[in-house]
Amino acid sequence: MSNSIPKPHRYVGMWVTKDGYIRHELLPNWRYDEARGNRKSAYQGRYTIEGDHIEYVDDIGFTADGDFRDSVLYHAGMVLYRKEQR
Repeated sequence: MSNSIPKPHRYVGMWVTKDGYIRHELLPNWRYDEARGNRKSAYQGRYTIEGDHIEYVDDIGFTADGDFRDSVLYHAGMVLYRKEQR
């Protein structure tokens, strides 16, 4: 029996629009937290990733999707970039 912790998905982390207004945090437990402006946790829910495609389902049932291309997340007309951890 292995006690190793599975490695998080390669897209786990913070994704932000160029102006920083929209922030998607993809958590390693397949949940996400979206902040908008000063409103932290504006939307929360779960996500799945297949290849470079992401599907979101928020906690009230709204669905959305997006695609990762060349280290950029394209989602619902938005362009989000990975924010490096410090």
